[in-house]
Amino acid sequence: MYEDDNNSLSPVIADDLSEALVLHLRQRSLELGFDDLGICDTDLDDHEHHLTNWLQKNHHGEMDYMERHGARRSRPTELIPGTQSVIVVRMDHKPDARPADAVLASDKDAYVARYSLGRDYHKVIRKRLARLWQYAQTFLSVHGVSGAEARAFTDSAPVLEKALAEKAGLGWIGKNTLLINRKAGSWFFLGEIYTNLQLPLSTPKIQNLCGSCSACIDICPTHAIVGPQQLDARRCISYLTIELRGSIDESLRPMIGNRIFGCDDCQLVCPWNRYARTSHEPDFTPRHGLDRSSLLELFNWSESDFLTRTEGSAIRRTGYQGWLRNIAVALGNARHDRAVVAALNSKQGTVDDLVGEHISWALAEQKRKAAE
Repeated sequence: MYEDDNNSLSPVIADDLSEALVLHLRQRSLELGFDDLGICDTDLDDHEHHLTNWLQKNHHGEMDYMERHGARRSRPTELIPGTQSVIVVRMDHKPDARPADAVLASDKDAYVARYSLGRDYHKVIRKRLARLWQYAQTFLSVHGVSGAEARAFTDSAPVLEKALAEKAGLGWIGKNTLLINRKAGSWFFLGEIYTNLQLPLSTPKIQNLCGSCSACIDICPTHAIVGPQQLDARRCISYLTIELRGSIDESLRPMIGNRIFGCDDCQLVCPWNRYARTSHEPDFTPRHGLDRSSLLELFNWSESDFLTRTEGSAIRRTGYQGWLRNIAVALGNARHDRAVVAALNSKQGTVDDLVGEHISWALAEQKRKAAE
């Protein structure tokens, strides 16, 4: 892998050898559980313009990290000097879980975004990207090539993953701002390897096949998709339940429904996801029954329960207080139920002010519904 601030020259390898290396990596990537692999260069000028406009509109909300690294996010050669090519992989993650529509239809059950039901994808993909590069190094060593370096990422650094994947021929960026593959829909993770090798590029950018469809825009519960490929994260349920650390806007709370960690509506309605296949990756199998748990059950978790049952899970990102805040909102959105009121009252006075405020709101909502 790269050493920091390394500006070494790119190794020169013959065209036939570089093509053989890419074929070798494609084969090895399938063995590692990846479902596709593409290669692109580092020119992301068009996407940099889109990112700049998005940031200027403050559509990133409190995600300061989106602008903290400046142009390095859209300029791979500034993030990792010497980068010549980017290897992009796709790993399908649609889990074998209780149907999403069944969970969303029940205001007693908790909806957790499909991607987070199993093991934290960062851990799964990062380890396999490292192994994939080891295969590359072994291949090059056998053919007498030295000096090849790389750095692997998966949603863990200032990297425009979807832009790179689109350029590498793995799909197109849809109106919901997600990457869509015509054979796999959008239920997948992405990973990247920045390398100083000059590798043959994949086929040109895939044609955008969203056409006149606006299903994702129309279905968004909080109207966060303000236009094709334009997401105002400040209204997005995934942002509100995961990234936001403060109070959720009261006007948005009723729209959140029973979604306590993330939201999949724009994917569930996408016609291209009828081609998505259920993943056979054991790491993406739902843990602790999170695809079929009730709101009351999860609200009653102690902090110790939360830490134990979310170990190695992406859900850890929201933290225990965020977890309680989100569930309190969902309980406020549920039909009036004495058990719900009792659970909310039992937590009041034992939590911080942020959670307490959301519990008070939920109790007021329960009282209002009881009076109707």
